[in-house]
Amino acid sequence: MSEGHAVHTGFVVPLLRPGMRVLDVGCRGAVTTASLGTATHPVHVLGLGGDPEQLRRARRANERAAVSTTSFASSRARALAVRSESVDVVYAHGVLDREPEPMVVLAEFLRVLRPGGLLALSTPDWSRTRVKPKTANVDAALRGWNLVRRREGGDPAAGRHVEDWVRRAGFRDIRSRPRFHSGNDYRGLALTIENELAGALRDAENGMDPQLASAARSAWMWVRGGQGEVSECWVETIAAR
Repeated sequence: MSEGHAVHTGFVVPLLRPGMRVLDVGCRGAVTTASLGTATHPVHVLGLGGDPEQLRRARRANERAAVSTTSFASSRARALAVRSESVDVVYAHGVLDREPEPMVVLAEFLRVLRPGGLLALSTPDWSRTRVKPKTANVDAALRGWNLVRRREGGDPAAGRHVEDWVRRAGFRDIRSRPRFHSGNDYRGLALTIENELAGALRDAENGMDPQLASAARSAWMWVRGGQGEVSECWVETIAAR
């Protein structure tokens, strides 16, 4: 949910060695990409994303920080603008849960990795995320938000399937474990879900979707219902090509 904070790259940094070429697929800003690019020198990290404005902001932030080890380009995860067998590490945070065809994406990751290259995935499992207090409004808002994600072709609980997907894609030496992050605050999560539900309602045919409208009202109540705690479940997966 949050913008890929550097804390999510902690399991990737020990994999890096000088001279490696790294892809940060689906990057949402400069912070995560830079945290990889400055971890070990000289490592070059290419951040790939699909949002032009986010990429412009990332480039500006990169220039202000004078980080020469990172760069950014526009590319879809399903069709990476990268040569085959040209990178040492592919890192993807919060990508597979939003992709309608995760196996196609994994095939692309396999294609661009050199033999022996490493895949590092951070994939959410919202079925295991802990939200306290989980009131009736919180529960209804989460159900509505999950419905929106599924209608868009994603899977909010992708983390529970990712190890099997990676194995089926042809990767080997797979290691996978859940990690809980508390970086997203209770009200911040509520605001994000409220905004996404409102956007889905605006896009709905004739502006009418009773189920989403009810979930949006619940999210509105959640935002105004006080403080709480969120512990997001992210499944960290490492595998070799």
